[in-house]
Amino acid sequence: MWRVMPSTYHPKTKHNTSGETKMDEKDLLKRAKAELCDAYDYDQRDPMFGLTKEDLRGNQISRRSTIRLLAAGGAALGLSQLLPGLRATAAMAGGHSGGELKCAWAGVGEITTLDPAQIGQVLQFQIASNIYSGLMHIDNTLVAKGDLAESWEVSENGLEYIIKLREGVTFHNGDAFNADDVEFTFNRSSDPDKSRHSRVIANVAEFQKLNDFEVKFILKQPQASFLTKALERASGRAMTIVSRGGLETLGLAQYGITPIGTGPYQVVSHTLGQAVELEKFGDYYDPDRPKLDKISIQPVDGVEPLAAALEAGDIQYVGGNPFPAQLIDRMDANPDLMVDVKPGPGFQSIWINPWHEAMTVTDFNKPLEELKTEKGFMVRLAIAKALDRDLFIKQGLFGYGVPALGTINPAMGFFFDEELASTSAQAYDPEGAKALMAEAGYPDGKGFPELKLQTTPNTKRAGQVVANILKVTLGISVIVDPKDFSIGIEEFNKMEIDLRLGGSGGDYDPDDGLVDWMQTSSKFNGPARDTSTKPFGFWSEDEADSLAKEQSTTADPELRRELVQRANAITSNKVACAFLYHPVDVLVHSKSVIVPEDARIPGLHELDRISLA
Repeated sequence: MWRVMPSTYHPKTKHNTSGETKMDEKDLLKRAKAELCDAYDYDQRDPMFGLTKEDLRGNQISRRSTIRLLAAGGAALGLSQLLPGLRATAAMAGGHSGGELKCAWAGVGEITTLDPAQIGQVLQFQIASNIYSGLMHIDNTLVAKGDLAESWEVSENGLEYIIKLREGVTFHNGDAFNADDVEFTFNRSSDPDKSRHSRVIANVAEFQKLNDFEVKFILKQPQASFLTKALERASGRAMTIVSRGGLETLGLAQYGITPIGTGPYQVVSHTLGQAVELEKFGDYYDPDRPKLDKISIQPVDGVEPLAAALEAGDIQYVGGNPFPAQLIDRMDANPDLMVDVKPGPGFQSIWINPWHEAMTVTDFNKPLEELKTEKGFMVRLAIAKALDRDLFIKQGLFGYGVPALGTINPAMGFFFDEELASTSAQAYDPEGAKALMAEAGYPDGKGFPELKLQTTPNTKRAGQVVANILKVTLGISVIVDPKDFSIGIEEFNKMEIDLRLGGSGGDYDPDDGLVDWMQTSSKFNGPARDTSTKPFGFWSEDEADSLAKEQSTTADPELRRELVQRANAITSNKVACAFLYHPVDVLVHSKSVIVPEDARIPGLHELDRISLA
């Protein structure tokens, strides 16, 4: 991490045969370093991190201001993120408008909902982001750009945001968009009974409609990520603008299947378990988008069905759950296909049911040493210690992954704790794992009940690798139990599992890993469980709750990093789950599909920018 005074370096340029000015890779690297140097030159006592009011107003945050905010908030970027040209995709040039794109959404049997308030999986908001608009949207360098926000002003203390809304926007059903729709969405998303994302905007003290095309947000505390997280249409979801008329006409259930938004594509057909059919929205506010006339999104559950469809040319583009690692090299060798691999923001774990008789932990608030005297916790910790993550990545992911010991992933840069790999109680220790199982009364696995490890059909092979590692190291029998994603997630939400292989994606900020997953009240923490018999879901710990809450509104970046890493260490040491790996983001598509650099955002699919050769 660079922490020096700003550089005065000005990159050299080159001219190609068409007269365009270009920088070579060495100059790009120097530029990136210079921008990082500048990003860290600010007064940490200033809640807005040294940025002036003018830096934050307008219709788009400048590149410099965005990098400064991300640095001050702790989300430091790597060079490849600062300058995407350093990791150019294999996309071709020369696409044209029109035509139909046939997509597969991997690892899922049906798209259960496209209602932003209810979306709980990355694979769902990947689609919804092309149907709806938000006030803001991020681009491939994580710069916050106005979507339905035409411009904005921020008060000197960073607590008040006045947003000028885009005029002339219409919903897919013909209704005109105005501030009433923003107010309706805010009120709906603020209600935890109506939206699972209410905590994303919990730092908003008051919302005001100033006129038909101007609104104000008043925050409780300065929040560097407000524009890029709370108001962003995809991963944030809370302020993805929904249609009042559409909800009233269709009803809640049908709205989740065939929703109405103001985005570049509109849903023309969708039956659960079948394809989502999209068509170009002719009245979209940007006349240059979308590029395609139609998009078909077909759920495909299973590795070989996905491979067969790609190789036969039945599908041209893959979204959804992470692309099966065992297919990457095979697809890369196919001359008709393009494969692009980038660092992925997310984590995957083995989730352990604390209400299972052999793995019971009813109170995670006890000191770690005291927990280590309980048989149920001994088993949990033994499973975590037995996981040879390097071997798993080699055998289960064909080398495409990074060992994980917590929810905070390497893509978060400044927040990532490299030392956790060696300091965590979960660190790979086969002899320690065996000793714990013996102390719990199961030497070499004798007498331990058979467990089921729930996977999706796509991750069945990875689950088998995990099962084999646990068998060899601990002597316990684990049966891989592949289930359709929608069925499996329902059982997980009810905590009706033994073990589950799964996790999260699109995690760009610590709130994604801690607030969404590692608090007692987290939206993914057993939300459908029987609370009379299961007071919490997979995890509950008071100090972790407090730290996760405090870090989310802490302005000082160094302090926020300390809080994040302390919370992350607690979840790791006390085995909130057995952390396994951080994925990479793999995009596979036909060579006939043109994916420009501005459409390549890890975890998202900007289908409105894609065209056909």
